[in-house]
Amino acid sequence: MRWLGLLAALWLRSPAQAGTEQAPAPTAQGTATPDSVPVGRFVTPTVRVGELVEYELTFRHAPGLNVIFPDSTAAFKPFEYVRRRYWPTRTRQGLSLDRCRYVLRTFALDSVQQLRLPVTVLRGRDSVLVYGTPASVRLVRTAPALPAEAELPPLRQDTALLPLEARFNYPYWLAAAAAVLVLAAVVWWTFGRNLRQRYRRYRTARNHVYFLAQYARHLERFQLSRSLANMERAITLWKNYLARLEDNSLNTLTTKEIVALYGGDADVATALRLADRVIYGNQLPDEAAEQTDHALDALRRFADRRYALMRTAQRRPVS
Repeated sequence: MRWLGLLAALWLRSPAQAGTEQAPAPTAQGTATPDSVPVGRFVTPTVRVGELVEYELTFRHAPGLNVIFPDSTAAFKPFEYVRRRYWPTRTRQGLSLDRCRYVLRTFALDSVQQLRLPVTVLRGRDSVLVYGTPASVRLVRTAPALPAEAELPPLRQDTALLPLEARFNYPYWLAAAAAVLVLAAVVWWTFGRNLRQRYRRYRTARNHVYFLAQYARHLERFQLSRSLANMERAITLWKNYLARLEDNSLNTLTTKEIVALYGGDADVATALRLADRVIYGNQLPDEAAEQTDHALDALRRFADRRYALMRTAQRRPVS
């Protein structure tokens, strides 16, 4: 009975009703459509270990869509990022095309290696990551394949040392220089005053020894030649030494001013007045040889006393 009912329904269907059904409208040929996901591909199908390989990522979308392609911080594993090249967005026939080519390298040993990069689509304050299908590249092995039962070839040993150029270790030297400067500053802050006093005493003693040697030489020349020039040189040396010792202008003062400066010291007054009388009074040194020798020796003793006073003053602690 079921089969009889189906046959009756088919017979009752008129041909006119069947002819009134409309066929679906054909789609326009050649019309560009946006990509639903970005398309990534490797420019070359094979790659060697460490060799540069190019990966191209393209995305066709509506012109009003904001799209951001991956930069150097993206995850390129198992590849390493080297550089990239991008082209400006190109819009034709109501469709925008973004394109970027990445230069990568790999050190992985997998026979087939894949990469899948996302494209960020901005929608107001939100963003969406859109992933495409993964692209694959085949690794070309340069080492010959060995059978499973074969033994590995022996490793070649090369233990010869290669010379290396000495390099200046700037961080260590700078750290050492800074430590030395800090140590020197601490020492100077702690012992600086004492060191300065010791240096002044050493310099004063050295200058006094040099003065005594030079003065003795002038005195000896004067005693041998009885020349007024040698006597004048000895007195000039004496004045310059005391001026440097006491830090005054003794070498520019007259005899009267020098005597007043030292409170009328008997040795200074007698020696300088005798020297003035001999030098400026046209008196021959031979006529007063004993007196001139005594005068020059008195000036030496006075210089010793002034040096002793200066050394005593230098030993006193500075408040």
